[in-house]
Amino acid sequence: QVQLVESGGGLVQAGGSLRLSCAASGIIFSAGAMSWYRQAPGKQRELVAAIRSDGGTNYADSVKGRFIISRDNAKNTVYLQMDSLKAEDTAVYYCNYWVVHLSSWGRGTQVTVSS
Repeated sequence: QVQLVESGGGLVQAGGSLRLSCAASGIIFSAGAMSWYRQAPGKQRELVAAIRSDGGTNYADSVKGRFIISRDNAKNTVYLQMDSLKAEDTAVYYCNYWVVHLSSWGRGTQVTVSS
């Protein structure tokens, strides 16, 4: 059974930092692409950052230069380091695991940035 558990969210002032973690189980972690998405109230879920099984990454334009995604295959964990946070980064952040024929989601962690 696939399980993704996010942690590390919270309340932070604008300009601050947070590090999100997503621990995975029940999957061949190293084989999949891992991504972070976010969904703000009244908005659609959007891709924030992704890291492929080969370590290649891509980011939404809105977070380039501020966020870094990384993965530790030995710990079955993906991270999102978020620096220089802005009020518009406020959202529920979800991690996603993807391989062909399987896409799984965590339950999300709330990030609130006060201005």
